[in-house]
Amino acid sequence: MRIAHLSDLHLLSLEGAIPFRLLNKRLTGYINLRFRRRAIHKPHAVHAAAREIRRLGVDHVVITGDVSNLALEREFVLVRDFLQRDLELPPERVSIVPGNHDAYTKGAHRSQRFSQYFAPYLRSDLPLDAPARREDGGGSAFPFVHLRGPVAIIGLSTAWPRPPLVASGRLGPVQLRALERVLSHPEVRRRTPIVLQHHPFHNPASRAKTLLEGLGDAAAEGRLLRQVSRGLLLHGHLHRRIHRKLHTERGHIDAVGAASASMLHESDERMAGFNVYEVDDAGAIRGITSHRFVPGQESFREVPVPER
Repeated sequence: MRIAHLSDLHLLSLEGAIPFRLLNKRLTGYINLRFRRRAIHKPHAVHAAAREIRRLGVDHVVITGDVSNLALEREFVLVRDFLQRDLELPPERVSIVPGNHDAYTKGAHRSQRFSQYFAPYLRSDLPLDAPARREDGGGSAFPFVHLRGPVAIIGLSTAWPRPPLVASGRLGPVQLRALERVLSHPEVRRRTPIVLQHHPFHNPASRAKTLLEGLGDAAAEGRLLRQVSRGLLLHGHLHRRIHRKLHTERGHIDAVGAASASMLHESDERMAGFNVYEVDDAGAIRGITSHRFVPGQESFREVPVPER
């Protein structure tokens, strides 16, 4: 089984960004877009990635958040069009979770805007405790579980609205309790788990930096993942290719980050692209590769995923 991993598409549309909707955290994001982000995030790289993924004929695509910039409705329409018209895959072959930009404001989070626009991609194959999940005030679609051959894809949301210039995330106690139940489910235990989340599990060394951009309850998540003997934890957020190991009681989980699918950068580590994972019929992970966008040629070449 081959799984393609996209992240941090940052597809932009300022339609609907009328003045009163910028009188919140979006104002700093809007300024950033006008003077910096638009210069480095290019949608043509995202569309080229979709063409390459179609050419490779992968079995499943996972997307680990920050598909938008300001969590505006029009941006989510652009992303939905990308899934339907560019990837050309039905919802059962795509798994998607939100990033901090997809819950950019309290209104976007409270209304569950991401979940509304991507509902067909978030349907779980396992019955979960919906009333309990509603307690976390915005994450009722998470976690979800997609059972696909030898793998169980577990979608988590680390996306919560934060003050300006803060990009940290958390899972929250309700979602963590649900994750514990998911990991103990027989259908998950007999498969290789693939956990999707936007923020990486491994936090920065600095506490201050963790508070600004890390995962607040990574330690609690780690305690739940210790029972897993093998698997993948796939994330974005860092805008770079990175491969680390999360050691467990019976083995390890490969924690792998994808570069932003849209960011043009001079380094192989950060240039736009996507990852591909090979999983055999027994659930063993046989390969982790990354595909780097080549500007001008509109093509891709394989590059290593740096290990840390």
